[in-house]
Amino acid sequence: MHLLLIEDDRKTAKHIARNFSEKGLVCDVVQDGRAGLEAASSGRYDVVIVDRMLPELDGLSLVKALRLAHDTTPVIYLTALGGIDDRVAGLEAGADDYLTKPFAFSELAARVRALTRRNVPASAATILRVADLEMDLVKRTVQRAGEAISLQKREFLLLEVLLRSSGQILTRSMLLEQVWDIHFDPKTSIVETHISRLRAKIDKPFDTPLLHTVRNCGYTIRAPA
Repeated sequence: MHLLLIEDDRKTAKHIARNFSEKGLVCDVVQDGRAGLEAASSGRYDVVIVDRMLPELDGLSLVKALRLAHDTTPVIYLTALGGIDDRVAGLEAGADDYLTKPFAFSELAARVRALTRRNVPASAATILRVADLEMDLVKRTVQRAGEAISLQKREFLLLEVLLRSSGQILTRSMLLEQVWDIHFDPKTSIVETHISRLRAKIDKPFDTPLLHTVRNCGYTIRAPA
């Protein structure tokens, strides 16, 4: 995977690039907006990570210019501007995701992976499986150990998101964004409530749990070791 980071803070840029390199990813760094727009427009990158506050050309203008040129490369804003109005402005400018500083690198990496999965071609597999749990995306059915499981629309989407990232931890904010298209904390227990309902249907009637809560991190679905 080839990433572009447009970040004028050298310390932050070095930290991010080094961590991606350790994961085997190539991360090019550009430190001003105009050079960043030129690089991002090259078509070489799978994901572009952009700071909002940049010299020469700010992050909002950069992303707007990309989208006006019909460039659909996934973009993540990485910024200290974390207010709701700032997030809305960033997303309306054309960004696909928004992460505020300070941040955990593990979450940034997870968001990058999530964006690349969204760009998987339509020919991708239509059957998702973990252990004896199976989801058919065409027939819109779910079964475990051969037993049909009835899910509500939002439960189905939540399970689909978890299955597509099986073995990985998805944070509460990631689930809010991918399942409910909510890009801020609504201060409700909507995620926890749906996780509980989903667990009651796919785990409790069976011997082995597949859906796990990772304390202070998020949720994951995985096959038993």
